Amino acid sequence: MAPNLSSATRIGLNILAFLGLSLTLYLGHTVIIPLVIAAMLAVILYPAATWLNRKLHIPWFFACLSVILAVVAVNVAIFVGFAFSIPSMLEQLPNPRDTDRLEQIYSKSRDVVASVAPGSVNRVMPVDPQRSTVFAYVKKFLEGDVIVNQFVVLGKAVGVWLLQSIIILFVMLFMMLEGAFLGARIREIFGTNGVIQSRVRHALTEMIEAIRSYLVWRTIVNCGLGLFLGIIYSLMDLKQPWTWALLTALLSYIPYIGTIIAGIPPVLDALINCSPWHALFIMLIYIIVVTVEGYLIVPLVMGRSMDLNATTVMLACLYWDLVWGTMGLFLAMPVMAGIRAICLHTEGWETWANLMSTEKGVKMMKKPNYGSDTL
Repeated sequence: MAPNLSSATRIGLNILAFLGLSLTLYLGHTVIIPLVIAAMLAVILYPAATWLNRKLHIPWFFACLSVILAVVAVNVAIFVGFAFSIPSMLEQLPNPRDTDRLEQIYSKSRDVVASVAPGSVNRVMPVDPQRSTVFAYVKKFLEGDVIVNQFVVLGKAVGVWLLQSIIILFVMLFMMLEGAFLGARIREIFGTNGVIQSRVRHALTEMIEAIRSYLVWRTIVNCGLGLFLGIIYSLMDLKQPWTWALLTALLSYIPYIGTIIAGIPPVLDALINCSPWHALFIMLIYIIVVTVEGYLIVPLVMGRSMDLNATTVMLACLYWDLVWGTMGLFLAMPVMAGIRAICLHTEGWETWANLMSTEKGVKMMKKPNYGSDTL
């Protein structure tokens, strides 16, 4: 017999459960994040491995191994692309002992600022570099160990990520090899009732389809966005056009925040190495492109998998960043798409799915026929 709990008690228990789950996700991030990434990649690659197995008659193990190796090749290409751009960036940094070169860069930067804000440039950047606080701080920054320390931190992060990548690849391989078996075992956890089994099957199916649709189309859109911007940046003679394009393609997995951050480096590149008018043109082109991408292309190609309202997206980004850090920002959207699909097919949770959805998504929701209580 269920205890008779008041509304306040139920709310308190739900809040405690939410806090407990959040603490578990935070403390177990070193294990949970690789599992989540492996599961998402397995969901994406499973149809490709199935096609290799059925159409080309490749044994299932080698079909799964082939698509995983393809993912490894793509990640290596991205890593090499950034690795080759770092030495080029370091070469562009001025030698802190070359005072004449530093003063030339300062004078050029001052002219750029003067063309944008002529009235206040003397207060911020005086004509004489030796009297400038900005010049002193930049010189001190270049002379110190800040840059070296940052590269040491970056190297350690890369090492940790390589180790986690190996774990992710092995977990993903096992998930793909035992996909059908794991799906059946998950359904059995919830009992043998026919209606419950049907609900679980529908929830898992829609969750997989939502995550797969989002990640596949998001990747296609990001690649197209990066290619287009790379061509624009190259035509505008930026120093690192394809580095900024690749950065945009990666950061666009983070809604809103990622696209804003990705637009800053090319504008600064144009402002420092070209002219303020180049920077203004780059900024306008970038704003137009990401607006068309966000409000026209993404809703058109992603469909129901992206029927999450803006409030849900922003709160999800804040929550998953708090729990999992930077990686949580990249995983926020596919995770929320999966949670929304589960809520849609769980009795009593449908209102949460409605709360997360857009007006169009709510209208499109149809409650499936779960069948009878018998298997």
